[in-house]
Amino acid sequence: MTNAFSEDLKAALKAGDKDTVSVIRMVRALIKNREIDKKASLSDEEIYTILNSMIRQTKDSIEQFSKGGREDLVRQETKELAIVQSYLPPQISEDELKVMVSGAIAEAGAAGIKDMGKVMKLITPKVKGQVDGRLLSDFVKQALEK
Repeated sequence: MTNAFSEDLKAALKAGDKDTVSVIRMVRALIKNREIDKKASLSDEEIYTILNSMIRQTKDSIEQFSKGGREDLVRQETKELAIVQSYLPPQISEDELKVMVSGAIAEAGAAGIKDMGKVMKLITPKVKGQVDGRLLSDFVKQALEK
C-alpha cells in the first residue's frame, strides 16, 4: 500500500497535480507518524483505518464549509475526498451490508441491542476498510432494534 502512495506521488509530481501531491503527502505523514508511535510498519488494514478517519474529517469539513457558504473550500475538500477514497478498497453497498449484518446477527445468536458487541466483533473484521465504522454500527443497531 505504501508503494502505491510513492508511485502515485511521483506521477503527480511529474504531472504537476498539486492537489494530489498535497493529499498524498498528508496521508504519508499520518502513516509515518502512526508508524513512529507504533514502532513498526502498518498493515494495509491500519492504513485503511487512517484513510477512513481522514474521510470522516473531510466530510465533516465539507458540511461545515457548506453551512458557512464557503463553496471554494467545499470544492477543495471534495477533491481531496475523492483522492483519499481512491485508495480504499471498493465500498460495500448498503444491500450487501444488510445481508452481512443479518448473517452476523444469526451467527452470534443476538436477541437485542445488548448483543451489539458480539455482532460487531464478528462483522468488523470482514468489512474492515470497506465500510465506515459509524455506518456499520448504525446498521447493526437498526437490525437489532427490530
